Amino acid sequence: MSRVTLIGGGVRSGKSAFALRLAMQHAGTRAFVATAEARDAEMRARIARHVTERGNHFVTVEAPRELEYTMTRLTKRAEVVVIDCLTLWLSNLILDGVEERELDARVQALTTLLHDAPFASIVVTNEVGMGIVPESPLGRRFRDVAGRAHQTIARRSDRIYLAALGVMLRLRPGPVELEEPA
Repeated sequence: MSRVTLIGGGVRSGKSAFALRLAMQHAGTRAFVATAEARDAEMRARIARHVTERGNHFVTVEAPRELEYTMTRLTKRAEVVVIDCLTLWLSNLILDGVEERELDARVQALTTLLHDAPFASIVVTNEVGMGIVPESPLGRRFRDVAGRAHQTIARRSDRIYLAALGVMLRLRPGPVELEEPA
């Protein structure tokens, strides 16, 4: 059984940098599974910046939609896998018209794969349920799907961190504790 770490929080809260620091503590091959798509110039620049930040410390695999399949391919190729990020993957699937029942099933399948994998996994996600109720049905659907996905993965995660107000809090294992940067 592998170790599953879930890192959630707001946008630009330091989740990804923290995930990379955790992954760097592992020896051997490190994989970075990117779920973002470069659909415009700003996103292309953002992705390029992140690739440069990772340097040659990670093998990058792009999986904007087929995350479960990608995780099975990495079984013998990595010691630790960083998925960044779960909410972008869900957003891609929702925009492709994937129904909620299938989304929930795919999250469950991913959770089982991570739990049973021979590598450690670090899942980065955006906490979207702490703000206002979205105005549009699509926004509310995304918020609800993300909330259920977080619950599913959190139930089977060995470690859970929350980025809030510029700090990283370790929620599991308890007690809640401030995680100092390495």
